[in-house]
Amino acid sequence: MDPDTAADFTVENVEKALHQLYYDPNIENKNLAQKWLMQAQVSPQAWQFCWVLLRPEKVPEIQYFGASALHTKISRYWGDIPAEQYDTLKTQLFSQIAHFASGSKIVLTRLCVALASLALNMMPEAWPGAVSEMVRMFQEEGGEVDGRARCLALLELLTVLPEEFQTSRLPQYRKGQVRGALGREWTAVYPLLQQLLRQPDSPPLVKARVLKCLSSWVLLDVPLNESEGLVEASFTALADPELFDTAVEAIVNTISQPDSQRYVNTLLKLVPQVLQLQEQLRDAIQNGDMETSHGICRIAVSLGENHSRALLEQVEHWQSFLALVNMIMFCTGIPGHYPVNETTSSLTLTFWYTLQDDIMSFEAEKQAIYLQVYRPVYFQLVDVLLHKAQFPTDEEYASWSSDEKEQFRIYRVDVSDTLMYVYEMLGAELLSNLYDKLGRVLTNTEPTTTWQHTEALLYGFQSIAETIDVNYSDVIPGLIGLIPRININNVQLADTVMFTIGALAEWLADHPVMLSSVLPLVLQALGNPDLSVSSVSTLKKICRECKYDLPPYAANIVAVSQEVLIKQIHKTSQCMWLMQALGFLLSALPVEEILRNLHSLITPYIQQLEKLAGETPNPSNKLAIIHILGLLSNLFTTLDITKQEEESGENAPPIKSAPPQTGPNPVVVVLQQVFALIQTVLSKWLNDSQVVEAVCAIFEKSVKTLLHDFAPMVSQLSEMLGQMYSTIPQASALDLTRQMVHIFASETNNFPPIKALFELVTSVTLTIFQQGPRDHPDIVDSFMQLQAQVCFWFLISFTLGFSLLFRCPFLSHFSSLLSCVTGSLQTLVLLGQWNTELIPRCADIPPVGQVVQENGKLLLLAVLEAIGGQSSRSVMDQFAEVLFCLNKHCFALLTVWLKEALRSPGFPSSRVSNEQKDTFSQQVLRERVNKRRVKDIVKEFTLVCRGLHGTEYAADY
Repeated sequence: MDPDTAADFTVENVEKALHQLYYDPNIENKNLAQKWLMQAQVSPQAWQFCWVLLRPEKVPEIQYFGASALHTKISRYWGDIPAEQYDTLKTQLFSQIAHFASGSKIVLTRLCVALASLALNMMPEAWPGAVSEMVRMFQEEGGEVDGRARCLALLELLTVLPEEFQTSRLPQYRKGQVRGALGREWTAVYPLLQQLLRQPDSPPLVKARVLKCLSSWVLLDVPLNESEGLVEASFTALADPELFDTAVEAIVNTISQPDSQRYVNTLLKLVPQVLQLQEQLRDAIQNGDMETSHGICRIAVSLGENHSRALLEQVEHWQSFLALVNMIMFCTGIPGHYPVNETTSSLTLTFWYTLQDDIMSFEAEKQAIYLQVYRPVYFQLVDVLLHKAQFPTDEEYASWSSDEKEQFRIYRVDVSDTLMYVYEMLGAELLSNLYDKLGRVLTNTEPTTTWQHTEALLYGFQSIAETIDVNYSDVIPGLIGLIPRININNVQLADTVMFTIGALAEWLADHPVMLSSVLPLVLQALGNPDLSVSSVSTLKKICRECKYDLPPYAANIVAVSQEVLIKQIHKTSQCMWLMQALGFLLSALPVEEILRNLHSLITPYIQQLEKLAGETPNPSNKLAIIHILGLLSNLFTTLDITKQEEESGENAPPIKSAPPQTGPNPVVVVLQQVFALIQTVLSKWLNDSQVVEAVCAIFEKSVKTLLHDFAPMVSQLSEMLGQMYSTIPQASALDLTRQMVHIFASETNNFPPIKALFELVTSVTLTIFQQGPRDHPDIVDSFMQLQAQVCFWFLISFTLGFSLLFRCPFLSHFSSLLSCVTGSLQTLVLLGQWNTELIPRCADIPPVGQVVQENGKLLLLAVLEAIGGQSSRSVMDQFAEVLFCLNKHCFALLTVWLKEALRSPGFPSSRVSNEQKDTFSQQVLRERVNKRRVKDIVKEFTLVCRGLHGTEYAADY
């Protein structure tokens, strides 16, 4: 079906298109048919063909499209329907629903949605008592439809009505009116649902629909006390397996409504009903019925989580609420391993956060009373959570799928977060509790103790120590003393030991005497590939936090690290972490020792790189080159001999630091030695963006770490960057240039090479842009960030009285730059510079005023072109801000520019008239204070320019 034949929206053509959509094997034909049908559905002719498509002799697919077309016309184009046709349309829909009550279910549902939309648009003035009339119409005897079918059709209609309201496009003021009208109609719905649910001879299907209808209506914030009888009947329905799932949804939806907390008396009546489900819950667990146990748990958690504050405050009923809390505790500790044997326990975790928050929010005296009751509960919770976090047996765990193992890992993270939160309530006593248990486990000679138990207790320590300051805990020294006594015969246990040591790295920095107890364990674990992540990350934390206490161990750490790197035990990412760890470690040593260790550490890699540089480029040696460059880059990221000077301040407490360093920076020494080799590598791999990126990363990370200590290399690096970019422009070179500008632009000695580099990359980039900037989005993005950096320094240099270092390169290229990126999203970056940096300064900085005066009209043309349709509607706010800024700071100029720009025929869009352009101009110039209003004006004008004003696409904009 050709989408261009929009005029031929006849019944026959619609049926042909539907056949093509459902049965044509060609995907392009299907897409064409779908596009044509979407046009047909919103066309004026839809009013004629939709009724024909609903005729009894048509197949359900065609009938469904007819019903969908009806819904579309009513819900989206209500304004096109004359008021005098409302009643006719209503009668026709009632007739069709009655007919399809015994027909296709999907067509019936769609017709019900159409009638629901009609009702929502007519309520309350044009159709008062709409729901009451629906109930009455379907309860009347007569016709060929039997009572059961009519009943199900009515329930379907009542169910979709609130759902349609939730997704309707009614204006906000109408939504409030209609919500109120629907709420008043609950009195017509409630007796019907109550009767059908309690009627002994009601079929299960009818009761299921009643429960679904209740779920739908409570979304309208029906008062809980007005649905109390239905909720009670829903609890009764839980005993029927056919109704169980829908009854759970109905109960959960009802008690989860925010407004329901106002009805405390009703909530108190619900608590015993939930508690009565405990026997059914235990039976379900015993029989392995996960769906039933899951559903009952949802109900208990929903009541506790949504209403814990309200129920806590009913002091005279404290025992029943405590019983509910214990029921949820039972659900938390449900037997079996998550997610293989159960999926319920994870639902309960948020409840414990909520309950704790509510208890801790009471005033001190009241809080103390509640803590007496609930602190023991939370200690019990810790035991339950640690039991649930235990690994299964090795055999069972080996049988789990990778997806199950990942879900279990995430579950343990959730348990860890909960334990960390519980610490806020239980405090240091929790750590003492865990320490006592771990001590008993490790001194227990009976073989009944499993590694899983030990691992879980350590995991508890780790969870708390990772985020809570445990430096003042008196049990940590004992824990450090216990760790070497652990019989580590399992990978999972070894991992947790490593992570626990890593979590205590800050504590070790304050208690360096204990390093000798744990460091050998970490170094030993480095040689085990199964412990790669945990051992390397732990060593990195120790080297970062304890570096000034590590010189006695430095030689051993470097030797072990070198060995595992040479043996290639670890994956690439862990090798990079290991190099970062060594960077931290070496930073605390004297320069001579740093250089000696660096020589021993990187010489094998330099030799390998020399060999690779002499080979013909191929995929294999490319990966090796990138790996070596990455190792160097990560080493230089953390090797910072000046850090201790920054960490100490005038009033700061004394900290451990290395002695003052003298001589050249070791990183600069190494980079100067390998610079020629890196140039050789580049000469062969300049076409490969990944290798170039890896080279630039070495210098970029070194610049970020060394800052002004990198100065000796500025000249030669600038020259190399210029040669690289001139030959094959790449974004990574621009990013490195930006870092150089940021750090060295204000230094007189380093300015000449920086200026020459900036002018060179700007010239090369503008040449690229003139050929088509959209082909190089990464270069455009990086170049715009560079321009933003230069713009900043241009203003700083003027403000601080410098000699306008960047005036020449920045200003001379600005108009060319703007003309190249006009209409692209990258224009936004440039506009941001103008908006936040340049335009507001045009009055007090003459050179800036000159830039704005010379290039402002070009900027305005770019903005208007984007508003006219050249840029996404989602970014119109940014363009509006530029107009507002120009109007605020350059009103006289903007007045002239707007008049000249909008005088051009067909600009910024052929869809706008001269009158509309004049109105837009006047509206913009009038608003010099209200930025929000300017944004609205721009949004309105861009819709007119795109021909979308007044359409359904504008509704959500």
